[in-house]
Amino acid sequence: MKIDSIRDMENSAIESEIREQEKQLMEMRMGNAIGTVDNPVEIRYKRRDIARMKTVLRERQIQSGQSK
Repeated sequence: MKIDSIRDMENSAIESEIREQEKQLMEMRMGNAIGTVDNPVEIRYKRRDIARMKTVLRERQIQSGQSK
């Protein structure tokens, strides 16, 4: 997922996407442990997408003056 498309999303949409991506990541990790994942590099991509979304949310919090 590209950063520009994440920035175009609303906060609530980003939060729900993070939950969905984290669920998929957990399933991929479990699948990797038992050897059913076709491409283990996808786990890295999923982690990075989640990090991008969390970064955008944090940028918005800082911009609005809210603390953690």
